[in-house]
Amino acid sequence: MTKILVADDEADLETLIRQKFRQKIREQHYEFVFAVNGNDALEKIQQHPDVSVVLSDINMPEMDGLTLLGKLTESAPLTKAVMVSAYGDMDNIRTAMNRGAFDFITKPVNFEDLEITMEKTIRHVNQVKETLQAIKENNILKMYVDENVLNFMGSREYEHSLMENETIEASVAFIDICGFTAISETEAPDTVVKLLNKYFDMMVKEIIAQNGLIDKFIGDCVMAVFKGKYHLDRAIDACLSIRNKLSALTDNNDFSPRVSIGINSGEMISGNIGSATLRRLDFTVIGDTVNTAQRLQAAAGRGQIVINEACYEKVQQSFNCRKIGPASLKNKTAEVMIYEVLD
Repeated sequence: MTKILVADDEADLETLIRQKFRQKIREQHYEFVFAVNGNDALEKIQQHPDVSVVLSDINMPEMDGLTLLGKLTESAPLTKAVMVSAYGDMDNIRTAMNRGAFDFITKPVNFEDLEITMEKTIRHVNQVKETLQAIKENNILKMYVDENVLNFMGSREYEHSLMENETIEASVAFIDICGFTAISETEAPDTVVKLLNKYFDMMVKEIIAQNGLIDKFIGDCVMAVFKGKYHLDRAIDACLSIRNKLSALTDNNDFSPRVSIGINSGEMISGNIGSATLRRLDFTVIGDTVNTAQRLQAAAGRGQIVINEACYEKVQQSFNCRKIGPASLKNKTAEVMIYEVLD
């Protein structure tokens, strides 16, 4: 239902409008609010903030239509005004248009023309509201989806690319906050969330600084993906920085933040995973490389950054690493030689 405010001092106009639009009123297509001058109109708009269209006479007592138009622009910028005046008052109509009136009609009012003008104005108002809502939703979406993912999806034909995937060469890191689950058993939920978000924010900044993507938050763990040149080096640099900065923090609620990190590099499948029918998808990476990174994180101790031998061979000239030894990783039949990245 569209709410329309009519501001006019002609006593019989309300009766005429209710008669001419009785079917639209009965079908709840229109709802009319009436005012006798500009002051009355502003009061009615305060009482009815959902008014979409103002139909206003120019010549009214106390406050005329041009003054009302100026006030309306300030107090209700999404509301559009259609001005009503006689043919001989074209100077005022021109002034009204220059001040932001959406359209005008002339007296005596042709109600067929009035309805066409109103429908056109209503469409414009709805389009503006839909655009603003889309902007708001997009800004909200950016809080939940990495901007690089949005840019990637926006550059493709949406429907055709919905379930497409590609094999990429990248590095993935799982960064878990050690022992954080215990805090949730003793602290208030609000304290837990604020503390976790504080740590996540610090971690995310370091990942972004190395051009990494936040794939997802998994409880108190961050999964990050690094693509492009030197992706493994950048993943390790980000993780070293995260470990050092979190270790330097003072205790919070008798909790000293430390991380255990697993990093792996190689081929992985990148794409939308989920249900196309429900439009519930997760743009992520999957594959053995990813699974191994998660298993390496599980094998890492407090404050450790763990990689496998294949990664060690790639970065041993750039980073100081220490051999930990063979380890049994979940779902891996053979033991895996693992290394700790020190600095």
